[in-house]
Order: sequence, then structure tokens, then C-alpha cells
Amino acid sequence: MFIYPIDSLTRVGTMSKNDPVRILARAWYYFRMGYGTYLTFALGYGSTLVTVYYLAIKNAPDLLSIFPHFLPFAILATAIGVPLSIGIGWIHLKRSVLYGSEADIGVESSPYTYKLPRSGIGRDLDYPARLTQLRMVRKLVESSGLLTDEERRELDDLEQKYLTLLKGGYVGIPRRSIV
Repeated sequence: MFIYPIDSLTRVGTMSKNDPVRILARAWYYFRMGYGTYLTFALGYGSTLVTVYYLAIKNAPDLLSIFPHFLPFAILATAIGVPLSIGIGWIHLKRSVLYGSEADIGVESSPYTYKLPRSGIGRDLDYPARLTQLRMVRKLVESSGLLTDEERRELDDLEQKYLTLLKGGYVGIPRRSIV
């Protein structure tokens, strides 16, 4: 396995809170989330209702007799569309291979797959506890004389990886950042 220092392949982990690149990247992410998730949703929903009503229903006399006004059409479309969308979303998340693929891509593209986050339970509790357990088990096995040279090298390598992660470094080969 390759062990990279924290800054060798990507800027993640090197940027301070005041770094203009970091601020711009975060602002871009917040913009995409707000625009793509909320603003375009509201505009798209309203636009679809208006378009369907005024282009389809207004030009179909049979449908116009059922929906002479826009508001009843919008209420019925919402009453049908919301549960239908919930069902489709549930199928997407629970029964489809698509969501699993999206999650795989997210893990593969995240630089944090190869390092620990800057703070949190992993860095502050789990990995220090794992390192302590590794060292204690090593002492037990060594004192019993059960450790081979190959196993000793494997434990050394594993301990070094834990230390690298705890110091903010990478273990493995993270993707390269293009920015």
C-alpha cells in the first residue's frame, strides 16, 4: 500500500477556513444545492402545472369541462403527484440498484475515503481506540512468542497506516483533484 502525506495529491486538508478557493468551492456547492434542489424544484413544479393546464387542458374541451379553472386542476395534480413521487423516491432508494450506484460513486470520488475527516468520532475516538487495541494485542502476542516476522511486518505496516490517518495523511491512492 502507498501512504501519501496529506498534501501530495489534492488540496483537501490543506485549505484554511479563509482560503479563497475553499470559500468559493463551498459557495458553489451551496449554490448548486439551493438552486438544483429547491429553486428549480419550485419553478419546475409550477411551470409544469401551468404548461399542462394552459396548453393541454385548455385545448381539450372534454378536459376543460372537468377542470374549468386552474386551481382545482393544481390541487388534484398535487394530490396525485405527491404520493406518486414519494412512491417513486422510495423505490429509488430502497428497491433500485441506482441508489447503490450513486452511493458507490460518491464514495469513490470522495477524498475522505482515503483519510479521516478533520474532526469527529472517527478521528477523536474510533481510530485512537483501534490503534491502542492493535498495540495491546501485539504486546500479548509478542509476549506469548506467537508472532512471526511476516506478521510483525504486517502489524508495523498497519500501525503506520493508523498513525498516518491520525496525523491527517492519506492511506491508499486518492483521486487527484483537478482544481
